[in-house]
Amino acid sequence: MDLYDSSECRLVESKNAAENTESRLPWDRFSSWLECVCVVTFDLELGQAIELVYPHDVKLTEKEKTSICYLSFPDSYSGCLGDTQFSFRLRQSVGRRSSWFGEDAYSRDAPVTLQRELAHFYGYVYFRQVKDAAVKRGYFQKSLVLVSRLPYVHLFQSLLQIIAPEYFEKLEPCLEAVCNEIDQWPSPVPGQTLNLPVIGVIMQVRIPSKNDKPSGSPVKQAQRENLLPAPLMLPSIHELDLFKCFQCFLIHIQMLWELMLLGEPVVVMAPSPTVSSETVLALVSSIAPLRYCCDYRPYFTIHDPEFKEYTTRTQAPPNVILGVTNPFFIKTFQSWPHIIRLGELKMSGDLPKQVKVKKLAKLKTLDTKPGIYTSHKTFLQKDKSLIKRLLKGIQRKRPSEVQSAILRRHLLELTQSFIIPLERYLASLMPLQRSVTPWKTPPQIRPFSQEEFMGTLEHAGPQLTSVLKGDWIGLYRRFFRSPNFDGWYRLRQKEMTQKLECLHLEVICDADLLGWIKDKSEVEIVDLVVKLREKLMKAVRQQLPVKDGVLDKLEGYIQDYHPLSTEDLQTVLHRH
Repeated sequence: MDLYDSSECRLVESKNAAENTESRLPWDRFSSWLECVCVVTFDLELGQAIELVYPHDVKLTEKEKTSICYLSFPDSYSGCLGDTQFSFRLRQSVGRRSSWFGEDAYSRDAPVTLQRELAHFYGYVYFRQVKDAAVKRGYFQKSLVLVSRLPYVHLFQSLLQIIAPEYFEKLEPCLEAVCNEIDQWPSPVPGQTLNLPVIGVIMQVRIPSKNDKPSGSPVKQAQRENLLPAPLMLPSIHELDLFKCFQCFLIHIQMLWELMLLGEPVVVMAPSPTVSSETVLALVSSIAPLRYCCDYRPYFTIHDPEFKEYTTRTQAPPNVILGVTNPFFIKTFQSWPHIIRLGELKMSGDLPKQVKVKKLAKLKTLDTKPGIYTSHKTFLQKDKSLIKRLLKGIQRKRPSEVQSAILRRHLLELTQSFIIPLERYLASLMPLQRSVTPWKTPPQIRPFSQEEFMGTLEHAGPQLTSVLKGDWIGLYRRFFRSPNFDGWYRLRQKEMTQKLECLHLEVICDADLLGWIKDKSEVEIVDLVVKLREKLMKAVRQQLPVKDGVLDKLEGYIQDYHPLSTEDLQTVLHRH
């Protein structure tokens, strides 16, 4: 096979990789949703222990197994009679590689906030504790855990509500049947609505796409899939009930948004792993569509391998949000700058009792009252109209999902007002389209200058889209020092570089290459063909979003210039 055949072959293989799922190994479709399912039980001699991992050939390291064991049971079981659901996130062992073949295609089209995790696993837990005289300890204690790289908290918790009660009754045969059904599900493709059958129930879900309108309403699909009516339609695969999560500190929502935007170290102390994990996940989602780039643990215990790393007094607390339930942590985290202490939900009249902002010095005793313990001074003023609207909604008994939609829209608009000036400035760093020519390397993107950006704020700052007053400049300066800015900038720089590559490819394809090579030497023609081939393979490998037909045209050029080469030229080409 010569050079051109091989490049064409590889191009076709890459294009069809996502389509050829039928001939792949068993559990391919399963692994596009879940890494595995674990059953964690309480052993009188060992304590928490993994009873079962399915599929059986999934390889978890001993460290991962230990972490899953401790994170799958509430820290204190005493107040958890019945069924409890919560989530955790744990660091994967170094060197582990993703088994999912569709990663690039999914990552290209999914919103940044729903990307697959490369270095962490999510655990979605259904814990059951009931009195049982047949058990030596007097209680049946077991957790069914879905382990995934996807942050689809609502989908997987809903799935657990369907399968966990069945599993506790029918045990392993039930789990095997469920996993085989999941292995028949289509892979998650951004923008598609899918029917997902499991033990007699069909869940209908839509996988969000990065092309969806920011308001939260999905874009209309060009072609409506032929889907049967589904009994269980999930309005979202990942969104939590924000109002329920934030109802105790509605009047401080501005402060919490700032702490998340700046990636500040925060501890959430909650009465249960359910409240802990939901609060942490809600906080992380509050800066969407910006991706939260720091570490976060919806549920964290003293047995976690990172416990020592996160509690050392010799260095500043790391950029992480920890959700904890053990009162022991109050003493451990006294040196942290921001602590949210949640109690059991209490109503004062129609309004959930609002926690107060308190000084860190007051965080001393184990009976510390609920509150936000911080010295953070907000950069922006509170939006009093939002608070009034939500409080009026409580009085009128407005449904929680409507209250959540109001809150989510407010946070979205706040984040967009902050990000739009940055996006506008970033666009000005791109070279002009007319400066991209076929015969030269594309010009460089100008470097980001914080001071130059600050100079744009007077005429093109957040005041154009937000009514909030305050020290926006001070907020930007602090943001520039946070991992969230670093993560946002790296991603946008990568996207801009790819856009430049696409522009260059399009310019090359529109150029008169035949006219250019007429008076060129064989060495120059070789150089051109080699460069064209490299560009073609790079575009395929990186799945660059080029216009339709550009790659085919480029491939055609390579084949057209092949006959112009002598035998010596072919030898040189093959060497490359």
